[in-house]
Amino acid sequence: MSNSADFVDAVRVALEGVADPVKALLMARYMKDRFPFLGIPQPIFAAALKSLFRSSQFTQDELLEVAALLWAQDEREFHYAAVGLLSRHIGLLTPAAFPRLERFILEQSWWDTVDALASRVYGPLVRSHPQARAQMDLYSTHANFWLRRVAILHQLSYRADTDQTRLFRYCLESAQEPEFFLRKAIGWALREYAKTQPDSVLEFVEAHRDVLSSLSVREALKYLK
Repeated sequence: MSNSADFVDAVRVALEGVADPVKALLMARYMKDRFPFLGIPQPIFAAALKSLFRSSQFTQDELLEVAALLWAQDEREFHYAAVGLLSRHIGLLTPAAFPRLERFILEQSWWDTVDALASRVYGPLVRSHPQARAQMDLYSTHANFWLRRVAILHQLSYRADTDQTRLFRYCLESAQEPEFFLRKAIGWALREYAKTQPDSVLEFVEAHRDVLSSLSVREALKYLK
């Protein structure tokens, strides 16, 4: 593509070619009518963009520019495309990208894109650049609960490489917050870590039942006896 706008136009052509107005209404309803949809199931969505994404080449600045243009589109599938593109080219990103990545958390915010960005973009980026853990430390006490959710969830795929001290600290820093999406994130993060370190998670939960919400405890212990 000759420029970022051309690439976004190509994405729109690919997606509109497989759009389903009936499914669009159902998908919007599922997301509480927060966003309009084109109505594209995930397998069809992935297939429509496969060749375009596979042939894409960017610098870090170009990648972030394209992602921002995709984010500016109305339909939710474009936001999913931005996440997919960032994930595909994660090796281009450095901690210098954090200020520009934040807009994708703070704008058009909802669990679907926030969680994908946390696990597929922030997680690999922090893993490759350990100094970026300092940014997660800042997010973990941020006034915006979506950024706090990113901090809690970014290690979802780390398994044995999870920084346990940070995970448990982030959970405790938000444990008494009434926000559902924080309580759910705590439980989810602990449940995933329990697949690797069940005894550590059980010990942590038992030691902090007085501050963890019942939702967080129930999710954390879901697969533990």
